Amino acid sequence: MRILCTNDDGILAHGLACLVKAAEPLGEITIVAPDREQSATSHSLTLHHPLRPVRRPDGAYQVDGTPTDCVMLAVEALMPERPDFVLSGINHGQNMGEDVLYSGTVAAAMEAMTLGIPSLAISFAGGDLRSDPRLIDELVPTVTELLQHITSLPKLPPGALLNINLPPVSGGKVEGVRLTRLGRRVYSQSITPMRDPWDRPIYWIGGGSASWTGPEDSDFRAIADGFISVTPLQLDLTNRDVLDAAENWWQEI
Repeated sequence: MRILCTNDDGILAHGLACLVKAAEPLGEITIVAPDREQSATSHSLTLHHPLRPVRRPDGAYQVDGTPTDCVMLAVEALMPERPDFVLSGINHGQNMGEDVLYSGTVAAAMEAMTLGIPSLAISFAGGDLRSDPRLIDELVPTVTELLQHITSLPKLPPGALLNINLPPVSGGKVEGVRLTRLGRRVYSQSITPMRDPWDRPIYWIGGGSASWTGPEDSDFRAIADGFISVTPLQLDLTNRDVLDAAENWWQEI
């Protein structure tokens, strides 16, 4: 099995190293990842300058671009054969609810989906691993088992995208795996006003607190209960409920 590993936290991220370690028992691994952190870049492409992939001594490629760039470049230029699966992560922080709209981790997996390659976006819902990278090490065997199960499913649809979040517990304390849907989260106080050294106003986006809502099968509820959350995603953003109810609100032009 040929597997492409990428991420949005950069080629040196501990989460990527854990993902590669977890995936190695499954087959041949190719690593193509950004040369620096690209969090919250969503599905952006680099159009205004050429990309320069650099082969590292360990054989991995680092790219001066976004996670989406990395997947496109790997599949269409760097790999001699298309991968059977694309794995993106393990992200340093959760990707639940509306996070998937901003996430470079999810975007890389979504690019694989558009290319017809089944993909997994994997995130650790326990915060930034840079503060304590050991938080995720104990979960590597659990991730291996999960990857072996998913990649062996006989009826996994072509180009499927599964968004996976790992709970912030040690491997032996994971309660199991739940199929979930996206929850809803609302950030408060996510913009912090500041002054620069010249006393001009500046604003820092990030931080604040989040409140979550959603049904019992929501991703955040699975994480809160100590389960691994697996949410199938799709590229079609059409609001079918509104479309089907068009006779109630739409007037012909």
